[in-house]
Amino acid sequence: MKLLEDMILQKGKIINEDVLKVDNFINHQVDSKLMKEIGVEFSNYFKKDKITKIFTIESSGIAPAVMTSYELNVPMVILKKQTSAILNDDIYQVNYKSFTKNTTYNLTISKDYISQDDSILIIDDFLANGEAAKASIKLIENVGAKVVGIGIVIEKTFQPGRKILDELGYNVYSLARIKSLKNNKIEFIN
Repeated sequence: MKLLEDMILQKGKIINEDVLKVDNFINHQVDSKLMKEIGVEFSNYFKKDKITKIFTIESSGIAPAVMTSYELNVPMVILKKQTSAILNDDIYQVNYKSFTKNTTYNLTISKDYISQDDSILIIDDFLANGEAAKASIKLIENVGAKVVGIGIVIEKTFQPGRKILDELGYNVYSLARIKSLKNNKIEFIN
C-alpha cells in the first residue's frame, strides 16, 4: 500500500535492525485518514470471506481493526492482554510473549464475544515472530471458531512470523512488507 509505505518512509524511525517505531501515526498518535484507507484496503481484500467479526489485541491494532470492521459492517472485538476485574470466570485465555515488549501476557476474551459459528479476521499492527497471531489463532480455534485471515499493517519479512503462519495455512495479507532495516534504511518488498 503506497500511502502506508510513504508514511513509513517519512515518519517511521528505525530504532535498530529489528525495530521500527511508528508511534507518531499508527500506535500512539493515530493518523485517522491513513487508518480509514487501511480499513478500506483490508475490507476490499477480505470481503469475500464472509467474516462475522474482527479481532485484534489491545492496543496497537485497535485503530486499523475498527476501521476494517466499519468497512465490513461487522463487530470488532478487542482481545485483552490482562484479566480484568470486571471479567468473571466466563473467559477464554492463552499465554503469549510479545516480541516488542519482551513480556508474557494472558490473552483474554469473554465467552460472550465469540462462538463456534464465527468466521474471524485478525488485524494487527506488526508481524514479527508471529507470537501474537499464533496466540490469537489458538484462542479462536480452541472455541471452535474459524480464522479466515490475518491482516497485518506492517510485516517485517526478515523475521519468521510470516513463514510460520504460511506453513500453518493461514491467509496473511500485509499492507507494507519490510525487507530490511539495516544501515538505518527502510527497504520494502514490492
